[in-house]
Amino acid sequence: MNLPGKGIATGMVQTAKNFLGSYVSKERMVTVQYPEERDKAHEAARSFPFLVFDQDPEAGLRCVACKICEKECPPQCIYIVMQRDENGKPTKQPETFDIDVSVCMSCQICVEVCPFEAIKMDTEYEHSEFDRFDGLLRGKDRLAKSNDYYHSIHPTEAAEVDERLDKERKAKEAADKAKAAKLAALANKAANAEKIAKDAAAAKGKGE
Repeated sequence: MNLPGKGIATGMVQTAKNFLGSYVSKERMVTVQYPEERDKAHEAARSFPFLVFDQDPEAGLRCVACKICEKECPPQCIYIVMQRDENGKPTKQPETFDIDVSVCMSCQICVEVCPFEAIKMDTEYEHSEFDRFDGLLRGKDRLAKSNDYYHSIHPTEAAEVDERLDKERKAKEAADKAKAAKLAALANKAANAEKIAKDAAAAKGKGE
C-alpha cells in the first residue's frame, strides 16, 4: 500500500543516514572537495582522443598514418601528414598528427574506425588553457601516451585489445613462417631438379 508522503520519508531517511554517516565514514560523503580531492574517472568515461604507443613514443606509435580517422571525423578536427624517407617513400609513421580539441566533440568515431588500435579516448577532463588557439591544438608530442597509461584508465578494454593484437601477431608470424617454409621447399625442389638435369647431362656426355 502506498502511504501519502512515503517517498519523502524514504528520501529524508537516506539523507539522515548520509549526514550522520559522514562523521564516521568518508564513503558516505557525497561532496568532493575539488580540486584538492578528485574522484577517479569511471572506466567508461571519455574526453578527447590520444595516441597509443608501445615502448617508444616515436617509433612505437601504433598509428600508420592511414588517415581513416581524419576522413571519418565528423567535425574534421584531425590533421595527419604521413612521414616519408629521403627517397620520398612512405614510412607508415605520422610526421604530423594534430587534433583540435576546441572542435572535437568526443564522438569516438575515430576510435571505432581505426584498424590498428592506435587511437583511444582519454578520461582526462582538465583542459583549460590560457591560449584558446595553439593551446587547444594537440600535436603528436602531447597526444602520444603509453600502453601502460591506456591500461591504467581502461583496464578491461586494454586487456582485450592486447589479447587481440597478440593473436593477430602470432597468426601473422605463423603465416610468414609457413610462407618461408614453402619458398624454401620450392627452392630445394628447384635445386634438386637442376642437379638431376646436370647429372643426366654429364652421364649422357660420358656415354657419347
